[in-house]
Amino acid sequence: MTFENIKVARENAIIIVTINRPKALNALNRRTISELSQVMTEVASDESIRCVVLTGVGEKAFVAGADINELAEQTPVSGSLHAQRGQALLDRIERLGKPVIAAINGYALGGGCELAMACTIRLAADSAKLGQPEINLGIIPGYAGSQRLPRLVGKGRALELLLTGAHIDAEEAYRIGLVNRVIPDAELMTEALALAAVLATKAPTAVRAIIAAVNDGLEMPLAQAAVHEASLFGLVVSTEDMREGTRAFLEKRKPVFKGA
Repeated sequence: MTFENIKVARENAIIIVTINRPKALNALNRRTISELSQVMTEVASDESIRCVVLTGVGEKAFVAGADINELAEQTPVSGSLHAQRGQALLDRIERLGKPVIAAINGYALGGGCELAMACTIRLAADSAKLGQPEINLGIIPGYAGSQRLPRLVGKGRALELLLTGAHIDAEEAYRIGLVNRVIPDAELMTEALALAAVLATKAPTAVRAIIAAVNDGLEMPLAQAAVHEASLFGLVVSTEDMREGTRAFLEKRKPVFKGA
């Protein structure tokens, strides 16, 4: 796969997607969103890919936001369509059925923070800065940041970040639950790939079911979510991976899951 604004590499069952617009601090423009959508579609359909690591080129930015040049030209109609395109990409990432690890280097602001929040797990470098500064431009988040942020950190903290437009450092992001880990800058990709390698060994059907159970369940009352979980459980216990997992446990060896 060849793209203009992203780079794609592969290490065994892991795909590394790097947003590659260093002069724009990796800001998300329409083409970048389109290319990310294309690669996520390819990943979803390739059973040999088990995990994705998403990052930004260079040390300054994961994604510094949406492209302001494009935002400045929006009308009410085009602005709504612009937001829907971004939301469609982030929904695809969140519901990919395969873990997507955000390796957050430098700035993750606005659309960049929204992109990170759609990922399954977020690892932040020491130097990372996160926030939703749209209020400072007289606008609001457009890629569902006002929805994912309170689900991750709670209503009060989310409103403070959204209304002040403040940037927070990696340690504060970790404290409030916005990121899973804080890692020294030089070790970020090493740690992200190590985690991806672990996740890539897990049973693919169970991975998909866990991601679906969590994402769907957050939108349901607890009783309904529990029924949904039970249905997914019923599906995974019929798989060859389940039989392999239980055999491996009894035989005291590591399982080899094939996604069957």
